[in-house]
Amino acid sequence: MSRTAEILRTAAHHINAVGLNTGTQFVDPGTRAIDVAAAIYVAAERSCPNEFHEDEAASLAIISASASAMTAIRALSASLDTDPCVTEIAPGHDVPDYIEHVSNWAATVPVFGDRPPTTSEVIGALLRAASLADAAQHVPHQRAA
Repeated sequence: MSRTAEILRTAAHHINAVGLNTGTQFVDPGTRAIDVAAAIYVAAERSCPNEFHEDEAASLAIISASASAMTAIRALSASLDTDPCVTEIAPGHDVPDYIEHVSNWAATVPVFGDRPPTTSEVIGALLRAASLADAAQHVPHQRAA
């Protein structure tokens, strides 16, 4: 099992245990439900920073600084049927925003849909991405972390 797959499966277990947060902040302070990107971070780093409850900008910086969390977030993003949005970091230089992609995917009604993905569907996507990460280990030059 790849480390990325392990992180994605653990994130699925976290969401199953505490619920999926699709509202403000990365962790709902009242219910403890967790955003999909934050669940991946918690699985990767084995900690849940206080900023996840109260400071979205700091939360984004914390998640972005974790190489293993970002590898797993990119793996989930790649497995979705939508493309990540891009953020301009300098004039003429855009980069994909993977955190925004997975968080918005879990919270937004798709173009031809009538509701956002259910918690079970988000968990299913995490588990499918984990299976893909495991399968990538067996393809030369495609190994996940």
